[in-house]
Parts: sequence; structure tokens; C-alpha cells
Amino acid sequence: MLLERDILLHNRYRIQGNLGQGGMGSVYLAVDENLGVQVAVKENLFTTEEYARQFRLEAVILANIRHPNLPRVSDHFVIAGEGQYLIMDFIDGEDLRQRMERVGVLDEDEVIQIGAAMCDALSYLHARKPSILHRDIKPGNVKISPDGHIFLVDFGLAKMIQGNQATTTGARAMTPGYSPPEQYGTARTDSRTDIYSLGATLYAALTGVIPEDGLARAMDSVQLTPVRKRKPEISRRLAAAIEKAMEVDPSDRFQTADEFKLALLNSKSKTQQLLGTYTVAPPPATEEGRQREFTQTDSSLATSKTAEEYEFVSPRKKQRDRRARLSIFGATMAILFAALAGIVFLFPALVPEAMRQRFLPPSISAPVFIPLTTAQVIEVTPANVQEQATSTLVIATPQTQVVTVNPDFEPTPIGADYLEIAYASNRTGVAQIYLTNILEDQARQITNMLGGACQPSWSPDGMKLVFTSPCDLKKDMYPQSNLYIMNMGSSELTPIPFHFGGDFEPAWSPDGKSIAFTSLRDGYMQIYSYNVETKVIKRLTETVDLKHARQPCWSPDGKKIVYAYKRIDTYEIWAMSNTGANQERIYFSGSQLSDYQPIWSADGKFILFNQQKLNPPQFEFPTLFSLQLGSGKVPVQIFLGVRSIEDVDYSSGGVWMAYEGGGTSAYHIYYSTPSGGGQSRITEGDIYEDFDPAWRPLQKTTP
Repeated sequence: MLLERDILLHNRYRIQGNLGQGGMGSVYLAVDENLGVQVAVKENLFTTEEYARQFRLEAVILANIRHPNLPRVSDHFVIAGEGQYLIMDFIDGEDLRQRMERVGVLDEDEVIQIGAAMCDALSYLHARKPSILHRDIKPGNVKISPDGHIFLVDFGLAKMIQGNQATTTGARAMTPGYSPPEQYGTARTDSRTDIYSLGATLYAALTGVIPEDGLARAMDSVQLTPVRKRKPEISRRLAAAIEKAMEVDPSDRFQTADEFKLALLNSKSKTQQLLGTYTVAPPPATEEGRQREFTQTDSSLATSKTAEEYEFVSPRKKQRDRRARLSIFGATMAILFAALAGIVFLFPALVPEAMRQRFLPPSISAPVFIPLTTAQVIEVTPANVQEQATSTLVIATPQTQVVTVNPDFEPTPIGADYLEIAYASNRTGVAQIYLTNILEDQARQITNMLGGACQPSWSPDGMKLVFTSPCDLKKDMYPQSNLYIMNMGSSELTPIPFHFGGDFEPAWSPDGKSIAFTSLRDGYMQIYSYNVETKVIKRLTETVDLKHARQPCWSPDGKKIVYAYKRIDTYEIWAMSNTGANQERIYFSGSQLSDYQPIWSADGKFILFNQQKLNPPQFEFPTLFSLQLGSGKVPVQIFLGVRSIEDVDYSSGGVWMAYEGGGTSAYHIYYSTPSGGGQSRITEGDIYEDFDPAWRPLQKTTP
């Protein structure tokens, strides 16, 4: 009997409609009224005591699944006499069956991408203790989300294998054409069962024909039609990989999902460089009134795969290489520009004051040049440099310009190895975190989370990074996300204890002991702190009437936290102690302007924040303001020559700051002095979104 619309299930899940129905139960779309998010409710109508016991055991194991290509089970319960229920995440999208109906057969590259993603999911499941088998892989259970990511869904028939037991307990699903022979009887099924079904799924996607049934093949009634007989243009390697996965005898198949993935990736040279980037073209927008199919997605990134580093030449460097091949006129103009820049930096006394303020940091004196043969950092004192150079720190790398910085600041922002900015970019199709050295113009990818990563925040020693995941692109908030700490020395990932609501906007304290962050674990945004040593999470804000508090930022001395607080319709700038006490409003610009993303200056005397109208007209972008604390003065707008300046981050010494800027098509990362001097754009491209810059602190060493 179907559950009716608007029924409140388990005092929490409001049924919105039926998504699918089968012999063992139904799947419903519902709203989690505790969190205000849509979920999928999977119902199993087997209500015997044995099934109920088995259901509880397996549901607990499924609830611990954490992988970017798998859905996450968030809740489970049994209603006596009615059924057993799993609660999973819900997203819109298109399953592989629908894609095949829409476009016909898929091309080889797309099939390889889908196969590799599914192999990653299976490898994770099969490696669990106990091992988990999916047992129902078919096109309808391969999901493609609206951003092109691939998920293996529907775990209602999953089976946990203890030791060498045969899978005789529980209902079996046999889908003709996709199920191997051993799944029809009481023979033992194992990880190779899923490999067969995945091979059959890729066979159908590649040829447009469901393969011959496994049981019929085992009885010699039919033979498998070779892939290339149905579609001769398919590469021999890909066809051989799929046919090997579908061998009747399990011992003749690939023995692990990783073996199958390697064969798929090696079938075409183009895909061999795409490890960890398995996405396909997104499905078209859902038509009005079109029935929504049951879909699921993992709302949290897994820690099963450590972040891998992929070095690449930045788009800016590629663009510079292209410029080298321009016409004589372009080359001449570049030389003239370089000569002008050399005059500005080499002979500042000859440059008009207005231009010097524009291009040179206000704290920079006449530059000192020291030739270096190897990368090194040199501290220059009054005893070993010319007197007119004043006391300076000189940092240089081979074939790079030397920059001198006032020594009254800590040497954090300048350094051959530590003039580095971490930022998020969607250049690979999903946001990942990159680290760029602005002197060397090189960037390298330091996260490899298939659901994306963003919002990096450095530990004060510059050796650890906390970030938000999943994070596929730039958004206002990230429900159901988690926080992860990465050790830069080993790329080891440590998850911060998460909650289904979602944690994001992390900020590391100056003493390195705590991380403040925004969380939706209460159903609305509040600020929490996480003690890195004790692993204790504490709520810092307690707003009235479910109002939002978010975007925490520590003062340089670590004693206060400034944040954005939405009391009515707009955000205000507030501050509190590091324990959450003494919450007070710092600035309120009225009911039509929102003030958000506050950040302390390095000396703790100013707070920078963004401001935007409540309902801004098209092409009107956020503005940046600076407020001097305790002065009683009104904020001063900062003009840096870039529109839509957001996510400002100071270097620890305060000499430089990084920020994102852009418009309607792309965002980029810039850096400059606080007055705008020496401004430079460090990311390129007209279609990428580069955002969330974080200036890496200089690692302090003991002399």
C-alpha cells in the first residue's frame, strides 16, 4: 500500500510523492522537516523478524559509507507491521537508462568515464569490513547529476559478506542481461558479481543493445555477441575489457574493480591522464512537469582516498606561451611594457609620485638586488647592505625580481617557497583546491575530491589546511558538507566530526588550537568551534528566532571573532569573544544593504567587509569597505580597480592581500598591497571560477 502525500513518516519525513515502485516496496520523495532538505525514502515491505534483524545490521553498515560516487544513508528505522525504511540524499538528475534513451549509444570516452567512476565506487564497497556487494548494477542505478558527476545508487539489495558465506539470505534481484549466472541460484556471489553487471551495463551503453542473458549463456543456449560485431568502430581494447568483465566463469573475469578500471583507462590514451576526474556532460534541465526519477547522491566526500597532487602549468603560463608566438608588433609592445615596469621598480626615484603609489607597495624602499644561483631566502640587515637601502628583508629566486619589505612586519608574506596562495577553481569541472607560487607562476592541485573542495584556511604554521567538501562550485553555502584537515607534508586527510546538516566556512585560530566554522546542524546557520587537540565541538552563537550567524574570522590575537549576523533580511557585522561571550553589533548599514564576509586587518585595527544591496540590479557588484575600530568613523569604501571584490585574505604581515574579483562570466584571484599597489591577477581563463583565496603563512623555523 502506497504512502499518501503529506503523511509524516517517523515524525520527521513529510512524504511528497512516489518515485518508484517494485515488488519489495517503493521509493518516495520526502522532506526532512528537521533540516528542511529533500530526501529519498526507500521502503522494504518484508516485515518478518529475520528480515528486520538483517535490515538493522546492514543499515548501520550502509550509514557508514563515505565515498564521492556513492549515496549516503542518513537514517533508518523499522515500523512494526508496516516496513523497513532507509533515508538517503536526493538530487535531480538523469540515470544512464534515460541518457541512452535521449542520446542513443554513448561514445567511448563517456563510457570509460562512467566505468572508471563505478569501479572506484565498487572498489570502496568491496574493501569494507565486511565486504559490501551492490548486486543490482544496471543503467537505471547509474546516476548522472546536474553537474555531470556520476553516482552508483540504490542500495536496497546490497549484501554484506561475512567470511566465505554464500549470499543465500535476503531477497535477490535478477535483471536479465545484467545479472551473472551465479546470481540466479544459490551459488556464492562475490565482488566479481558486481564486475559482471558493470560490464553488462557498459556493453548496453556502448552498443545500445542489452547483452545476452548470463544464465542462458551458462546453459550454452546463446553466446555473447561481441561488442565490435554490434559496433565495429569501437576500439579493440575497450571491447576486450568489457567482454572480459562479462565472462561466464567468475575466475575468467577481472578479479577486482581496480583491474577493470585500469583496463578501461588503458583502452584509450586520452583517458590515461584523467585519474580522479570522472565526469560526463550534464543532462539537460528537467522539463516542466516531467516525472522525477528516484535519484541519490553522496552529500559528503569520502576520506577513503587521500588527496593526490597533480601538477599542471597554469592557464596564465599557457597564455604567456601563446603570446610569445604573436606578431612582431605584439612582441615589441611586450618589450616596451617590460622596460616601463623595470623603470618603476629599478629607479623609483625617477617615477612620479602618483605612479609610484599605484605600482609600488607603500612600505617598499629602493629595491636591493642580489644574484642567486639556487633558490634561497636571504635576510639582509643594516650591517651587510648599503645604508641607503634601510633595514630590509630581501627575498629572491633565480631569474625573479627581488622585493624588499619593511622588517617591522613578520616575514610571512614574502619567501621563495611561501609566497603561496591556496584557492579553489573549477578548471577540471568541479572545484578543487590549488596552490600557486606567485613568483614562479606555477599551480598544483592539492585536493582530489570528486565532489569538490573549497574554502581553504591555513593553520598558523602553514603546514595544515582545513577545507570544505563537497563543494562543486562557488555557492553561498554548502548544506550537508564536511570539513577536512589536510597535512601538507603527507596529504593525509582527517575529517572533523560531521553532522548531516553541513559544516563549512572554516577559520583556523592564530594559536592553531581551534577552528571556527559555520554549521547547519541546527537547521539554520550558527558558529561553532572545534578544538584540534581534544576534538570537542562547541557552539559559540545562540541567535534568537532562528536567525543566521556565519563567516567567522579570528582577530590577530585570537581573543575575538568577527562574523556576519542576519537578524531580519540583511546581514550585519558582529563580534564576540573567542568563547562566544559578549556578542555585540559592530556595524549596521540599514535594511536595504547587507554587510558580510568580515575580516580583520593584520594589526587588528581595521575590519574589512563586503556590502551589497538586498536586491541588487543586474551587473551591480559587491563593494569593499574598511572600518576602523573604536574610531567612531563611518566605513570607507576601498577601490582596487576590480569589480566584485570578495573573500579578501591578508598575508600574515599585512603587506599584501589576496582577493577574488570578476563579473558575469568568470572569477579570478588577484593580489596587491592594501592600497592597490602592485596589483596582479594570478589566474587566467574566461570560463573558470577561481575563488576562496587563502594566503599561506610562512613556516617559522628555529635558528
